[in-house]
Amino acid sequence: MTSSKTLLITGVSSGFGRALAQEALAAGHKVVGTVRSAQAKRDFESLSAIAAFGRVLDVTEFDAVDGVVSEIERSVGPIDVLVNNAGYGHEGIMEESPLAEMRRQFDVNVFGAVAMMKAVLPFMRARRRGHILNITSMGGYITMPGIAYYCGSKFALEGISEAVGKEVKPFGIAVTAVAPGSFRTDWAGRSMTRTPRSIPDYDDIFDPIRKAREEKSGKQLGDPEKAARAMLAAIAADCPPAHLLLGSDALGLVRGKLSALEEEIRAWESVTVSTDG
Repeated sequence: MTSSKTLLITGVSSGFGRALAQEALAAGHKVVGTVRSAQAKRDFESLSAIAAFGRVLDVTEFDAVDGVVSEIERSVGPIDVLVNNAGYGHEGIMEESPLAEMRRQFDVNVFGAVAMMKAVLPFMRARRRGHILNITSMGGYITMPGIAYYCGSKFALEGISEAVGKEVKPFGIAVTAVAPGSFRTDWAGRSMTRTPRSIPDYDDIFDPIRKAREEKSGKQLGDPEKAARAMLAAIAADCPPAHLLLGSDALGLVRGKLSALEEEIRAWESVTVSTDG
């Protein structure tokens, strides 16, 4: 980026949030990072005495979000970029997984992100500039057994991001949905919530997937630091993308999904158009 910006990144304690914060600080930008504890705040602020600002905020405490964002605008300065990174993965067969787990998944991955967007938009709109990055997933395009709630939340955030992007474009605000593939983060490790198995019928389809995910954790192809640099490139772009895939696995799997979808649409086209008039 050619000029210094102030980034507000949710969930900077680990994963993409931490990597992006570190790369942004190294590039000379200010970063306000949300964390879940006072100790995590101190750890984050130790990255830079003059440019790292921690704020304790749980994005699901919706009533607190507006106040925190307003305080940041007053004390740190105008927020140029919001990065909705806070999130986690839920793993579990849908029939086995309680609805409470789905509500929590959507509270964090969807409602928390929307609450943050609603809080920053009045300021960005008044300035007629700004950029919002929502970290989604290739799971916002493709699906696999055992992560229905997670994929549902990421499909939702992809759609919301695209629609909001069209709403705010006239005000000079860009919205980019960033969809990573498999990266060496804690997503499949300590950050994932797993519902216990209870229905043997699903063993054959799901157990191999869970085993493969656990074995692959920490060995994924994707490098979080390189993902952070890609995100900084999108932020610096004159015309940022509405959708940005990260990782060759995401590219291959999403292209495969789109190709299969096109084939299915073509196969059922006569039925589709038969409903007109």
